[in-house]
Amino acid sequence: MAFLINFFDLLFTLLGFAIIARALVSWLPIDRYHPAIRILDQITEPILAPLRRVIPPLGGMMDITPIIALILIQIVQALVHNVLVSAYYG
Repeated sequence: MAFLINFFDLLFTLLGFAIIARALVSWLPIDRYHPAIRILDQITEPILAPLRRVIPPLGGMMDITPIIALILIQIVQALVHNVLVSAYYG
């Protein structure tokens, strides 16, 4: 069970880093079709796209969905961690 707890913690942490990386890359003049950027988009888009449909850009320009996604990931990570720890240590 400890493996499962560590696995989910690592998964959520890597997902958070992927979202941060995507936000940083969006500020740089990098080819959007570069394979590394496309993989980053494939990892993060399932989380960011639904949020973009609900959250409008701030001031018409600034996309705050990565910030909201990071907050939600932290909340879900804490919930999953607590459930797994409770199930393991009972």
